[in-house]
Amino acid sequence: MSSLHPLPQGPRQQGERVAYLDNARYWVMLLVVVGHFLTELVVFEPARGVYIWIYAFHMPFFALISGYTARNYTGSYTQVRRIISTLVVPYLLVETTLQLLTQHYDDYPAELMILSPQWLGWFLAALLIWRLTTPLWRVLKYPISVSVVISLTAGLVEIPNVLAIPKILGLLPFYVVGLHFSQDLFDRVTRPKMKILGAAVLISSLIACLIWAEKITEYWPRAWLLWKHRYNEEPLNTDALEGIVTRGWFLTIAFVLTIAMLAVIPKAKSWTTDFGGRTLYAYLLHGYVILFLDRQFGLWEKIEPYGMWAVIGCIVAGIVLANLLMTKVVGRIFKPVFEPKLTWLFRKPPD
Repeated sequence: MSSLHPLPQGPRQQGERVAYLDNARYWVMLLVVVGHFLTELVVFEPARGVYIWIYAFHMPFFALISGYTARNYTGSYTQVRRIISTLVVPYLLVETTLQLLTQHYDDYPAELMILSPQWLGWFLAALLIWRLTTPLWRVLKYPISVSVVISLTAGLVEIPNVLAIPKILGLLPFYVVGLHFSQDLFDRVTRPKMKILGAAVLISSLIACLIWAEKITEYWPRAWLLWKHRYNEEPLNTDALEGIVTRGWFLTIAFVLTIAMLAVIPKAKSWTTDFGGRTLYAYLLHGYVILFLDRQFGLWEKIEPYGMWAVIGCIVAGIVLANLLMTKVVGRIFKPVFEPKLTWLFRKPPD
């Protein structure tokens, strides 16, 4: 598996490409929030089916898009400064406050484990590590092949959850593939025939997950979709060969569904483009809402008896909350918090 396309060295292309990527961020953020709303309802087969379908590709999709947008990273002054402001600072803020909240409600963790992300912070840690290793993927002759080997073998050994390293390594191939995407490849993926094929793949896979959700989870525990467990430990409990083969299947499934999703994303600028530019706030804030509703009011325990209506309600609520958190008002309020300038912290830029 060689490089898909030489890494572009020029500035990021403007216009329609930016609109397309923001549209992509918008739709994948809906999947993220809806997936988290359904987590406590997977006892119901419909919720489990939607959950499996979402988790089969939503974070691989996000990783690929993140790789593409980071393809021009060279470690310049401006780029490193932005990493600190938009990744390091939000990570420390979110991970600290969420762990303090869970300590308050659950007495866990007993002590703050800031370098061991417990929930949302893992993706910020992933973006940080992936971004800093971008120069490495520029010099390797077969970067995609190497990243796949790393992902497949990461589950063979015990890796501490420092900055979510097991999950970062598991999803690494999607970031590296994204680094090697080009506008030409995106144009090929979004051709009319590919849009039809992509829609067919997404719809048929969703139907399959809804029909066979119970059988799928009997054969493959949902923990496979988290990309972080060692193969021979709970809850995977498999040997090395089967673990590598199974993760290989999930890599393939995630890649196919990611390409299908890329195919159906609209390229034209619309209101989703505007909202897609503020997905950071939706990602970081929705966890506080879910945690508060669950721990303070026991919401999911109360709605569970309503069965299918609870599932539908959570899907609708997730979509509504995601859109609210991507509005201009929320962006204006939280930009100083999650994207601080921190002028006092940095040296003057070099001449």
